[in-house]
Amino acid sequence: MIDACKQANRQLAIGYRCQFEPSHLKLMELARAKEFGPIQRIDAGFGFKIGDPAQWRLRQKLAGGGALMDVGIYALQACRYLTGEEPVSVIAQESKTDAVKFAEVDESIAWMMTFASGTTAYCTTSYNLNGLNHVTAMGSDGFLRLDPAFGYAGAKLETSQGKMEPSKIDQFAAEMDDFATCILENKPSKVSGQEGLKDLLAIEAIYQSINTRAIVKVERA
Repeated sequence: MIDACKQANRQLAIGYRCQFEPSHLKLMELARAKEFGPIQRIDAGFGFKIGDPAQWRLRQKLAGGGALMDVGIYALQACRYLTGEEPVSVIAQESKTDAVKFAEVDESIAWMMTFASGTTAYCTTSYNLNGLNHVTAMGSDGFLRLDPAFGYAGAKLETSQGKMEPSKIDQFAAEMDDFATCILENKPSKVSGQEGLKDLLAIEAIYQSINTRAIVKVERA
């Protein structure tokens, strides 16, 4: 997709709406500035209890993957944009409680990522669990947390110094405004196709780790 867009002289951006949401932007700012010391550990998770067993999300050919591809990517990307780094390696495990419903796609996955700085991230995603919707970054001098983190209604930001209330916006409107600006001004989006590729390389490493039951190095884009 990246190559095709370059050849056609077109822009490519990914629908990463959280990167336009004020609470996420503030969390990113605080983490990158090391306001609570260097980030040493991140805990993140996103999932929901999926309904209709005949829906497209549970069909490999239509969905491409299960919980990880659909909602787990939110947790994965949060770890990347909080650290400003790419994961070096991952180790992951999948679990299924319903082998029939989730015959074609993953139901629940837990994985750990390591970064060159020494930061570790522990992530979870599921298609069979409600209430999984958070990210916590723990620094040497305090913590930053979004809970809820990834829903359409927005996020709630709290730090070890207390709650914060960034402005509330329509995430999709902000995303569309940015896409339009990129087109009008002919500049690349901060959520470019290259950004999506980096997430997919980590996802491929997670699936490989599940299959091999081993630590897997993450390829570079």
